[in-house]
Amino acid sequence: MHALNKHRPLRRIVLASAATVSGTVLLLALKPHTVPTVVTANTRPPAASGSSSPGTASGSRTVTGDTVQTRWGPVQVRVTLRDGRLTDVTAVAYPQDNPRDQEINSYALPRLRSEALQAQSAEIDSVSGATYTSDGYRRSLQSALDSAGL
Repeated sequence: MHALNKHRPLRRIVLASAATVSGTVLLLALKPHTVPTVVTANTRPPAASGSSSPGTASGSRTVTGDTVQTRWGPVQVRVTLRDGRLTDVTAVAYPQDNPRDQEINSYALPRLRSEALQAQSAEIDSVSGATYTSDGYRRSLQSALDSAGL
């Protein structure tokens, strides 16, 4: 007689439950649970890495935003302002602990930078596929702009 006989519904329930649990465990095991590492592109010496730098004769200054913790790791940006206009946005910290993070950031960060420079504010669209990075980028950018008084 067949193992999944209609006269033995309890056996079917047990086998279906075991298959469901096994499938769930396999799905949860797909993403390794590692602590994200942070890549920092800070070119200043540690003593000079405050949240802002004094303006130069041309009215230019640099402000670093708050570090925003996202699901995949911290995101932080630094902005350069000249005469009250946003002239540069650089991601100084972002998650890059695995190839997928590197792939996402390789296309998301340039798009976010371009959007911020075009909008001249933190009111930028998220990049599809990089929702957490986009949110962290936007929040750190707003923090830097707030510190700069914009």
